[in-house]
Amino acid sequence: MTTSSSRPPVIEGEQSRLVAWSRELRAVHERLREALRVTREAVEAGDPVEPATRDLLLYCHGFCSALDGHHRGEDHQLFPAIAAAHPELAGTLRYLQQDHSMIAHLLTGLQEAVRRSATPAELDRHLEGIAAIMESHFRYEERQLLRVLDGLALDAEPADVLGPL
Repeated sequence: MTTSSSRPPVIEGEQSRLVAWSRELRAVHERLREALRVTREAVEAGDPVEPATRDLLLYCHGFCSALDGHHRGEDHQLFPAIAAAHPELAGTLRYLQQDHSMIAHLLTGLQEAVRRSATPAELDRHLEGIAAIMESHFRYEERQLLRVLDGLALDAEPADVLGPL
């Protein structure tokens, strides 16, 4: 049977794999939001005159590593695949990469504050700044890329592309 479409027929398993990239991105964003929430709770639970607790150090390190890993995977694997399939999104991808750079700078500031045992109030200010930029970034990224991700053919492991969360 001949069809007028130039696209090959999609096998059911292939279609679910294509759609999985948008679900994977949303799921990673939700896990990062949760990691930030847990980190902020650890800061709020701290005594203002006490240095950072071991739990807080672990939460901050884990959150910073997870967010950084997510953005590195996007920059090195996901965004090049999107750019190849959708060159019209070059400006959007550049903007998202600029956000990644800004967030990395903010994460460095948080890590330094944790290392020097900053007060919970100072740590919360760092986390508030990261939360604002991160949420704005995630929402923009989802508005701009989810539809594209639904049809993206990228043969890679989600943890390599979207981070190890």
